[in-house]
Amino acid sequence: MPPRAADETGIEALIELMARLPGLGPRSARRAVLVLLKKRAQLMAPLAQALAEVALAAKDCRICGNISTAEVCGICADPARATGEICVVEDVADLWAMERGQVFRGRYHVLGGTLSALDAIGPEELGIPRLVARVGEEATREVILALNATVDGQTTAHYIADALSGSQAQITTLAQGVPIGGELDYLDDGTIGAALRARRRL
Repeated sequence: MPPRAADETGIEALIELMARLPGLGPRSARRAVLVLLKKRAQLMAPLAQALAEVALAAKDCRICGNISTAEVCGICADPARATGEICVVEDVADLWAMERGQVFRGRYHVLGGTLSALDAIGPEELGIPRLVARVGEEATREVILALNATVDGQTTAHYIADALSGSQAQITTLAQGVPIGGELDYLDDGTIGAALRARRRL
């Protein structure tokens, strides 16, 4: 196979890097790179500048663990978000998903994962002691455990609930069950079971 021309090497490297992004395979990455190349002034140059700036400035919020370009993220810095509620999530992506709903107006605590003995991830690695301290310092009324409905997620939720058992905060978790617009015939047995257990009076 003949070596690639020097001017093609950089483009191929860009395609390979883009293909590593979630949701993008080699073909999708190639199409995205072609669009960027065709619109270098409008898209590629501003994108490259924004990537460079964020790469230098992005950091974890020292209070909640959200990604920000400041020491304290906009949510923690907003006095209107001091509602006495802390929503505990596994990852920043979960925080962003909650914010998209525009329903929760309190503050967050990002764990950065779940408890896992196999991966040597314990309470310290997830900042659970820091969460317990926050609950006391911020006079928190409610801690909402918005963790994924996986074995590790539920194990982590039970651990946090036990760790906070001596606090004055009420510990709650998200409801699980039939999604809006969902049809029973298309749901798995676990989801149907969770929905049945979480049933409520009409």
